[in-house]
Amino acid sequence: MKDYKKSEAPVTTITFDRSKIEEPTQNIYESISIMAKRANQISGDLKQELLEKLDEFATHNDSLEEIFENKEQIEVSRFYERLPKSTSIAIKEWLDGEIYFRKPDESENLD
Repeated sequence: MKDYKKSEAPVTTITFDRSKIEEPTQNIYESISIMAKRANQISGDLKQELLEKLDEFATHNDSLEEIFENKEQIEVSRFYERLPKSTSIAIKEWLDGEIYFRKPDESENLD
């Protein structure tokens, strides 16, 4: 799994050059579709990682009376909230040429 915590993707909203986004596929809609699929993968990876870290703090107690704040758990959650959004990471990867994609119908014709 890639370390998304070291990503240099922008945290704020910025405008990208459309021609650079559609350049690899020559189709803006196809490019956006590929980036959306990658963003979903990243989001799933980050969610799984966060849940694993938060599970370390979980107390398996059936009593509802003992609810307390866990400062470490809050810090972990805040850290993940400050990370760039998965769409920003996917766009950065796309523009840097780090996303591999292929068209299934074209690869079948290679035989």
